[in-house]
Amino acid sequence: MKNVMVCVTQQKTCDRLIRYGKKLLGNSKGELHIIHIAHYEFKFLGQSEEGDALEYLYQKASEYGANLTVVRSNNILATMANLVEKNKIKIVVMGESRETKSDKNIVSGFRKLIDDKAELIIVPMEED
Repeated sequence: MKNVMVCVTQQKTCDRLIRYGKKLLGNSKGELHIIHIAHYEFKFLGQSEEGDALEYLYQKASEYGANLTVVRSNNILATMANLVEKNKIKIVVMGESRETKSDKNIVSGFRKLIDDKAELIIVPMEED
C-alpha cells in the first residue's frame, strides 16, 4: 500500500500539489492525505478569506477522494512527522519553501525527521 501525504497551506494555489500527489498515487492501493497544520499564534478562520480557503481544501479533498486533516499545533514539524507515522505514509509532497535559510526552512527540518520513514518530494514554485 502506497499512502501519499500532501502538505498544504490555506492558499488556493495548493491544487497543483494535490494533483501531483494524486498522480503519484495513481491506481495503486493506498490513500491520499491532504494535511494542513496551523500554528497556534496565527489566525485561523478569523477572516472570511481563511474560511474560503478551508472550504476550498474540503472541496478539493472531496474531488480527489482524499482524507483532509486540519490541525493546530505549536510544533508543526513534529505534528507532520507524527501524521506520517500514524497514516503509514510512504511519499510526502510539499511545495518548495520560500525561506532560503536552511535553519528556518521547514522542508529541510522535516526531511531530517522522516528520512528513514518516507520519501519527500518537493514540487518547485511556479514561475510568475
